[in-house]
Amino acid sequence: MKRSFALLCGLALAASLSLASAVPAAAAQPAPIIFVHGFAGKGEQWSTMRASLVESGYPADRLHVFSYDWLRSNRTIADRLSAYTDDVRGRHGADRVHLVSHSMGGLSTRWYIKHLGGDRTVDQWISIGGPNNGTDIANLCTSLITPCAEMRHGSHFLTELNSGDPTPGPVGYTTFRSPCDLVISPYDSTSLDGANNIRTGCVEHISLMWNSEVIDGVRATLG
Repeated sequence: MKRSFALLCGLALAASLSLASAVPAAAAQPAPIIFVHGFAGKGEQWSTMRASLVESGYPADRLHVFSYDWLRSNRTIADRLSAYTDDVRGRHGADRVHLVSHSMGGLSTRWYIKHLGGDRTVDQWISIGGPNNGTDIANLCTSLITPCAEMRHGSHFLTELNSGDPTPGPVGYTTFRSPCDLVISPYDSTSLDGANNIRTGCVEHISLMWNSEVIDGVRATLG
């Protein structure tokens, strides 16, 4: 009797294990993405890229747009981005996020990574047409517009941001630059040592946000 009971228990356990192995594990959710627009930009400019990512299977609820007052300094913007990122991570229970930025958005996101602990919370950082080493056009604005002055070649802000390692930590860094970008001058200013620096075709500055080549590159970078 005892042997029969033991045999039945063994068969039941084997069947249970077999059933468990037949049920596929839940697919791991991708890291949330936070999109950061540039100077004088707005969140709606990311609509094409967001729609394309959703169409390719990225969960819509994991795509977030960080909108901010672009007349503030990039340091202030980075502070607010830090709080926003913590909120997004908390909502999803995620250790890390991806940051996808356009133009000046590349500067506040880099400041967050380098000076505010973002190297521990960011997986992939992407800069699309970013003035990472400055841009000539920023010389046309008044010094009273702080974020614009920060984009000038050799500004105190950029000097501090680019000192030492411009791509610190275990973060993946990618930049996209276009030879037809008349806002970022020279256009190679977007590139950073230590990053995967990608040259696109002839695309205008704002159009980089919804250009199919750039979107495909972003998708490939995020995996």
